[in-house]
Amino acid sequence: MNHEAPRNPAGDFQPVESYNGEIRLQLIQKIKQAPNRLRGAVAGLTETQLDTLYRNWTIRQITHHVADSHLHVIIRFKWALTENYPTIKPYAEGDWALLEDSRHGDIEPALKLLEGVHQKWVQLLNVMTEQQYARCFHHPETNQAVSLWQALNNYAWHGEHHTAQILWLRDHYGWNG
Repeated sequence: MNHEAPRNPAGDFQPVESYNGEIRLQLIQKIKQAPNRLRGAVAGLTETQLDTLYRNWTIRQITHHVADSHLHVIIRFKWALTENYPTIKPYAEGDWALLEDSRHGDIEPALKLLEGVHQKWVQLLNVMTEQQYARCFHHPETNQAVSLWQALNNYAWHGEHHTAQILWLRDHYGWNG
């Protein structure tokens, strides 16, 4: 039996290419639920368990990464809504995960940050128009225009993706009860 951690335990990213109001509500719901789902996934884990690797990052690093990443995306949304086709600043997520706070820091501040960011982000997502979801930012690493609709699809999956990694480890090691 193969015990190697799967690359995408939540499944591959499958975006909805064009704007759909009903799907929008489902994606916003995923964004709304993501902090509680992540908190539930890490609930009750010991320090040793938090430092268990899932492929190349520990659970602790994954938790900090989700907060860092989602903090970036709300800023990207705001730029795209207030500037004409802004070029976003990418960040070296792998390097951020190697910083001391991500490697050894308490995850509670990251969880609280994620909760606050998502509450604010959901407020914004709920009032955006179809035309606003079509607004784009330029991603200099990929040299692509990324619409806010695409970003919403991606980050709804992103939260599920990393939470599923932690849940896979809990299941794999029998930490569920």
